[in-house]
Amino acid sequence: MATIPWLADVLRGAGIQVVTHGDWLNRMRPGSFSPIGVLWHHTAATSSATNPHPALNICINGRSDLPGPLCQALVDYHGVFHVISAGRCNHAGTARASGPIPAGDGNTMLIGWEIDYNGVNQEMTAAQYNASVAATAAVLKQLGKDASYARGHRETSTTGKIDPSFVDLNVMRSDVAAKMAGGTAWSAIVDNSTAGRFTASASWGVSSYSAQRYGADYRYADPVAASDAAWYKFNVPATASYRVEAWWPAVSGYNAGTPYIIATTTGNQTVYVDQRVNGGQWRNLGTFTLPAGDANRVAVSRWSGSAGYVIADAVRLTRV
Repeated sequence: MATIPWLADVLRGAGIQVVTHGDWLNRMRPGSFSPIGVLWHHTAATSSATNPHPALNICINGRSDLPGPLCQALVDYHGVFHVISAGRCNHAGTARASGPIPAGDGNTMLIGWEIDYNGVNQEMTAAQYNASVAATAAVLKQLGKDASYARGHRETSTTGKIDPSFVDLNVMRSDVAAKMAGGTAWSAIVDNSTAGRFTASASWGVSSYSAQRYGADYRYADPVAASDAAWYKFNVPATASYRVEAWWPAVSGYNAGTPYIIATTTGNQTVYVDQRVNGGQWRNLGTFTLPAGDANRVAVSRWSGSAGYVIADAVRLTRV
């Protein structure tokens, strides 16, 4: 039977905090193991900062109906990889074909991460997601495979598994690919003309006056002491830290105190910018923790104490 004794070293080489447990090099299930990909799971246990790996013992020793080990590594609340096994584990069962992964014995074909969160009313933490992306990228490089060989259990399960919950697996693969290429993780731009992603009332006009605009045009409105924001909608892949940037055309008569509202995990935060200057480029509004999901994340508000048009052009989010 093949094993992957290199696992802990490869993870450490990727900058991941690793803890090995017991005789992990020889802890495994009988049967073949010749991995070609990585499979993501969630444990269904509720983790926390003070109880970061509640499912660790079960993943090592198994359950009454399923002997352990149940994964090659468990990813705890803080993003620490607990390496359990260098060999075959009971984590994938019979697999249906998914992407480049053929139908067959999932425990033979796939290395499994059990990410310790409950998946019902708890999402994986930013630390868990970022560590899992980095680990998956490093292991796939070691296997000589590309990011398409990263799958979620719900994609391969023949019994209706739903894990890992609250993760867009296509975005995950994009992030793994970017990590493998040495590039930046997930980033997205919403312009005022992006279909289905920008909303504003009829009070917001359309202009192409300034050549500093992003795209063909931008929106403008008079300042008013009322709630009438233009919103930018993003499908944020995971709760994590994101750099928020804005693009506006700068004109001397535009607003000196335009409010940008960022919908963070702890509530709305407002950043004021002077749209008379620094136009025609991405300007950093700050780094914020944003919740996962497809929703309005950034707004340009008309509620300004300064004179001059308030401008809504483009917004970019980048995970950091």
